[in-house]
Amino acid sequence: MIQINGTIKLGTTIDAATQKAIIEMVRASRNEDGCLDYTFARDLADPDTLILFERWRDRSALEAHMQSAHMAEFQAVMAANPPASRDIRIYETDDGAPLG
Repeated sequence: MIQINGTIKLGTTIDAATQKAIIEMVRASRNEDGCLDYTFARDLADPDTLILFERWRDRSALEAHMQSAHMAEFQAVMAANPPASRDIRIYETDDGAPLG
């Protein structure tokens, strides 16, 4: 399994159009073959920071996602509103186990 974790420090507050683009991209991504989880969230202690969490069946599913039309649209929106910084990492991992 492939896991993507990271943070995106926003350069500006998310406007309605950017938020709509994020929501549309997340919904489309969740419907892709091989997507196990796809989540953007705001850091409650720092609302100008987004947290990204993705899980993919394998690298080929992730590569198909990166080539999708909805990712191209999302990347165009983000290019028009570039983040101040980002730290996104990819991990190859197993399925994990419930905690507790």
